[in-house]
Amino acid sequence: MEYKSTLKEIEERFDQDVARFSNLDTGQQTTLDALFNMELITDGIVAVYPELNHVLDIGCGAGNYPVKLAQKMSDFDCTLVDLSQPMLEKAQERVQEVITGQVQILKGDFRTAELKENHYDVIIATAVLHHLRDDQDWEHAFKKLYSLLKEGGSIWIFDLVIHDHDAIQKLIYDNYYGRYLTGLKDGTYRDHVFAYIEHEDTPRSLTYQLDLLKK
Repeated sequence: MEYKSTLKEIEERFDQDVARFSNLDTGQQTTLDALFNMELITDGIVAVYPELNHVLDIGCGAGNYPVKLAQKMSDFDCTLVDLSQPMLEKAQERVQEVITGQVQILKGDFRTAELKENHYDVIIATAVLHHLRDDQDWEHAFKKLYSLLKEGGSIWIFDLVIHDHDAIQKLIYDNYYGRYLTGLKDGTYRDHVFAYIEHEDTPRSLTYQLDLLKK
C-alpha cells in the first residue's frame, strides 16, 4: 500500500509555513485562480446569506477566507479548525481584528472535533478535503459536515480534484498546472509541489464529491 503522510506530518509542514498563508495574495498561491475563487466564494456567501450568523472554516490555515469575507460583511461568529496551532493562533488574531462577532478556535481534525450540530449557516472547506484518504473516510467526513449545518446551511468547497478521464487529468494536471507552478518559480518548484501532493494527498473527482453531497 502506498505510504501517505500522517496527520502529524501534515501538521508539522503547515506549522512551518504560517507567514505565507497569512497573506491574501500568497496564501493559496500553489492553486490555480486562488484569488478569483476567494472573491467568488465570499461574494457568493454574502449573496446567499445577507444576515449571516455562524461560519465554520475547516482547515482554516491563517484565516484568509474569513478575513476576505469580513471585507464584505463583518457581523458574524466564526469557528476556526486546523491541525496547526501556529496557524490557528494567527487566524484567530487576524479574524478577530476584522469581525464584530466571536472567534472560536479548535485544534485538530474536523472529523473528530467537538462542533455544534445543526448550527452553522456556512462551512468553508478550501484546500482541505484532498487530505482525506479512502472511500470510508470521505463518506464519514461528508456525513459530519452535513450534520453540522443548520437547515438552509451550505458548504463551500475549493480544492484540488482529479479527473475521471486520464487524458483530461494529464492535460489539466501535468500540462496546465505544471506550467503554472513552473511560472511561479521554476521546474524544481513544480516537482517539489507535485512530490508533496503525491505524498500527502488523495483527491477525488468533482463527480465523486457531488455524489457524496447528494447522498
